[in-house]
Amino acid sequence: MSEGMTLDLFGKQELDACAICPRHCRVNRNLGQTGVCGVSSDIYVARAALHFWEEPCISGKEGSGAVFFSGCTLKCVFCQNYELAHAEAGIKVSPERLTEIFLTLQDQGANNINLVTPDHYIPILTASMQSARDQGLRIPFVINCSGYETVDLIRRLEGLADIYLDDFKYIDAVKAKKYSGAADYPERAKESLKEMVRQCPQPVFDDRGMLQRGVIVRHLLMPGMVHDAERIVKYLYETYKDQIYLSLMHQFTPFKRLEKYPEINRKVTAREYNRLLDYALNLGVTNAFIQEGGAAKESFVPAWDGEGIIK
Repeated sequence: MSEGMTLDLFGKQELDACAICPRHCRVNRNLGQTGVCGVSSDIYVARAALHFWEEPCISGKEGSGAVFFSGCTLKCVFCQNYELAHAEAGIKVSPERLTEIFLTLQDQGANNINLVTPDHYIPILTASMQSARDQGLRIPFVINCSGYETVDLIRRLEGLADIYLDDFKYIDAVKAKKYSGAADYPERAKESLKEMVRQCPQPVFDDRGMLQRGVIVRHLLMPGMVHDAERIVKYLYETYKDQIYLSLMHQFTPFKRLEKYPEINRKVTAREYNRLLDYALNLGVTNAFIQEGGAAKESFVPAWDGEGIIK
């Protein structure tokens, strides 16, 4: 067993009374108990394949090597990956197999290894990440996360994470509580982002325009929440200026389960999205990615069929 895999066993000890995310559930995940994230200390992955629907500097023409992890610490009511977030999909993989998956994606031509919602696995993922580096992984690691992390958890990724593809969902605690059950989300998002930018203070691109190091912050515009989105853009731009890229997303999809939340049970209008874009431009934002209205389609949700996981 490599040194990296030994470190993985040490990381698992913290899951005896898990408090790695802001929820602080204190369940013993090593005994199969589950907290809000919905998973034990075993690693579950639902898909590992080339993915073409991230920002252009992440996907490129070759695709991003996306590894979709089961479970989530937030459980947003509007989540596009609802089944995955609720751990209803996924195949158990060992740390050693995860390393192999990373290297296989590189061999397939991936521009990066894109760890999608890895937050609740980070203490046991770092060993696989380091092992892949030791075995010749040259492409960047992307931490594609929810924004709901502790600073300590993000610090563990220093030296391994090359790119943070971060969410900033809410600036209003009441809405964070209602739609994600996390009234402390705004403060945790600010704290964790600050640490991400400390680690990756400036964007670095290669000669193809692919991001090699840096921070992209996504905000998904929700129906009737343009003012909230403007407050988020204002905070991000005034705090970080051009140190980060913004990704203003227009893909909110009203699934049937949102009937319980009629105020957001619709698509975002072109007028709402254009108002947000105008606000960002008037504020002085230049480093930003935008989406066409057609992005709000269920077809953008991958099939959780285990592709790329079983040999």
